[in-house]
Amino acid sequence: MSDEQRPAITYAGTGVDLDAREAIAKRFGAISKTTHGPQVLGRSGGFAGLFHLGGRFRDPVLVATTDGVGTKVLLHAAFDTIRLAGHDIVNNNVNDLITVGAEPLFFLDYIATNGLATEQRIALVEGIAEACRQNGIALIGGETADMPDVYRPGDFDLAGFVVGAMERDGGIDGSTIAAGDALIALPSNGLMTNGYSLVREAWGLGKGLGVEHDRRILDERHEELRGTLGAALTAPHPPFWPQLQPILPYLKGVAHITGGGIPGNLPRVLPDEVAGVIEAASWTVPPLFELIRRTGNVDAAEMFRTFNMGVGMILAVAEADAQAVLDATPGSWRIGSVERRGDGGAVRGLPLR
Repeated sequence: MSDEQRPAITYAGTGVDLDAREAIAKRFGAISKTTHGPQVLGRSGGFAGLFHLGGRFRDPVLVATTDGVGTKVLLHAAFDTIRLAGHDIVNNNVNDLITVGAEPLFFLDYIATNGLATEQRIALVEGIAEACRQNGIALIGGETADMPDVYRPGDFDLAGFVVGAMERDGGIDGSTIAAGDALIALPSNGLMTNGYSLVREAWGLGKGLGVEHDRRILDERHEELRGTLGAALTAPHPPFWPQLQPILPYLKGVAHITGGGIPGNLPRVLPDEVAGVIEAASWTVPPLFELIRRTGNVDAAEMFRTFNMGVGMILAVAEADAQAVLDATPGSWRIGSVERRGDGGAVRGLPLR
């Protein structure tokens, strides 16, 4: 076929509608402005966001992190909770950032999709803005990429980037953690954003069995959950910054319990010469995790290596400060202590292989 005979093609015809993107971008801009304070410097038509540090820091160090939501996005799409995915991406990133004692300042998002409906895109960014306001940070930019052929129709992926700052001679690096220190846990509210590939395998979710199959599974009520499986699995990743900000001076180490569970994350903040001794009887593992274990026939060691098991963060503090931290963080509990490592591993007290 000659060039003259070939039908004319357009960008919109391939699945990328520039007019629609421009209209949505204007709505995104209005949503983002609801998170802006005087530190955000507006530049109409610019290609990057500007943020003024001001004079609050003597010798500032910029701190940055990035992460995604993983395959939890498939459940948000199936259970019509896409707005909550916005909370997931912000809180997951901010919670990583604050483990070093940095103050979160601003956030950017990246959405990749193939045909995600306009109102779903708006709901997603509204959720991001809501979480930014909860954390006191600004949403200063983002990108939505329409990628037909890379993603199936209606699919989307989500990543985020947060930047914060701290004093060069401040921050939290775990170097002062010593034997005799206390370990204090903050509760999670579910899986947060990790372990969803195992969960989807257990129930056959997002495995090409159809939207009706996935929705039927997610709509099923479980007495132990006091609601549906879908509501339990799509509960948004909680924000820990509002709790940690007032007690930063007490904190010697902070572990965000994400992928890898307690054994994969607590050692990251401990000096080589000490171990975290966990008192497994100090908390009741939430029923969602027992339901997952039973449904998927998952052994205890695999559960603790995959999921947070009800523990969102672990804080290392001096024994003398433990009660003050417990009093300042409702719902927290003493989960263990720090001891000399000796011949054992970095984490003890859990059913690990």
